[in-house]
Amino acid sequence: MMHTGVAYVRSILFSLGFIVLLILITPVVLIMAVTRIPYTIRYATMRQWARFCIWWLKLTCKIRYEIEGAENIPDEPVIVFSKHQSTWETLFLPSLTSRHQAWILKQELMWVPFFGWAMAAIGTIPIIRGSGRTAIKRIIESGRRYMNEGSWIMVFPEGTRVAPGEEKRFGIGGAMLAASTSARVLPVAHNAGEFWPRKGFIKYAGTIRVVIGEPIDTADMKADTVNEVIDAWMRQAMHKINPAIYPLSKTSQ
Repeated sequence: MMHTGVAYVRSILFSLGFIVLLILITPVVLIMAVTRIPYTIRYATMRQWARFCIWWLKLTCKIRYEIEGAENIPDEPVIVFSKHQSTWETLFLPSLTSRHQAWILKQELMWVPFFGWAMAAIGTIPIIRGSGRTAIKRIIESGRRYMNEGSWIMVFPEGTRVAPGEEKRFGIGGAMLAASTSARVLPVAHNAGEFWPRKGFIKYAGTIRVVIGEPIDTADMKADTVNEVIDAWMRQAMHKINPAIYPLSKTSQ
């Protein structure tokens, strides 16, 4: 009980810093957008907020991280396929590169006060969930344009946060983009949900393990094959992180 109480207080402190700085930085980013400051600069400003949050999380909630495979991070634009368990990875992933990252995300997130407004101003690929071919067309067209401009494309193939030990079938949008551009895919696995639960306020002290794989060449691959290859890699990486929670055998989809 005492441990939970301390974690609760630490989580409150983190949230205060997280929210206050977000409220302060969002108007700056929006003014940049109105004055037509390039989206790459707006994004770099938000990346500093994300870096602060990772540092603040370590200071207040004692959540650290360790990376395996940092040498696999390339210089050229890639499509990142990341495990999605928590809010943590949305704050961590911008630190992988100094390049602009165009995130594929749900259109409705654009309406979330402050966070959504800022995301709308930094060059993202918002899609309407359930819009089928329209969403895929937008992902391919916008993703290709951003990559031609030097951006990374950030994909959560599961489409939503999935609790540790649970599984969800990969969406096809990111894989279609990879197949249509022959871009390399950088796979990223982690267990952040064990420390920052997707539906929980309390954050638990510990060390998040991040595994970054070698970029995967998708030339001549079909979209389904891209997903199969990434899913197999992700399954192996998650099992390596915590065999007790992430078995190699498939469970429910």
